[in-house]
Amino acid sequence: MTQHLALSLKPESKGDIVGTAESRPSRTMKWRSLQEFEAGRDVRPLREQFAERKELIAKYVPADVQAVHARTVAVLKRQGLAATALGIGARAPSFELPDHNGKPVSSGMLLNSGRLVVCFIRGRWCPFCVGQMEAMNSIAAQVNASGASLVAISPQTEKQAYFMHDQHKFGFPLLVDARNEVARKFGLVYRVPEEQQAIYQRTFVNLPFVNGDGSWELPIPATYMIDRDGTILFASANEDYTERPEPLDILASLE
Repeated sequence: MTQHLALSLKPESKGDIVGTAESRPSRTMKWRSLQEFEAGRDVRPLREQFAERKELIAKYVPADVQAVHARTVAVLKRQGLAATALGIGARAPSFELPDHNGKPVSSGMLLNSGRLVVCFIRGRWCPFCVGQMEAMNSIAAQVNASGASLVAISPQTEKQAYFMHDQHKFGFPLLVDARNEVARKFGLVYRVPEEQQAIYQRTFVNLPFVNGDGSWELPIPATYMIDRDGTILFASANEDYTERPEPLDILASLE
């Protein structure tokens, strides 16, 4: 990943999304990468970088809020959402979605050129999604050099996808999956429970606005590598949004 994590507790400009689902309601807590504060690259494994995020959450987020998020993950695990999602050897559904600039991108077109790496994420408001995307951005050139393509898919609107792509200078497209139609075909979609909705609403994570619909549905994070014939070669889905596959493991799978 190209950047570390820092924590800002000062008010942000009106144009920012201030706070995350993990922030406390009484003060604004914005997740930032240290690229905003210092130069240099963070080449540590993603799990080490996420450990820092988790430490900050444990330190600054009220225990009752942490408990709600933990209960949500536990319920999803009991339901076996990741276990029933598409896995290795399955046939990946084809799709065509607009990117962050409104340009249509089809899986068939990309697979004509080589293998395809697809990352399903929740949105720009999620610090773990941002961290993963920054880490994937650091290997994007290597993915392309191998003859493969890389895309990310989220339910956020085209405007939100544009903001995310522009802010973090990603070298791959962010695709807009309205109402999670493609994520649903992969078996990744769940509805945010009401107690977690309440936390999101008071911490400036307005999913109906960010996603452009009132369903309160999200995908669990997942990463796939798809062969040219549509067969899934690598699959990593996890109900725990704080866990993501290592980019170097994905590169190794491309060899």
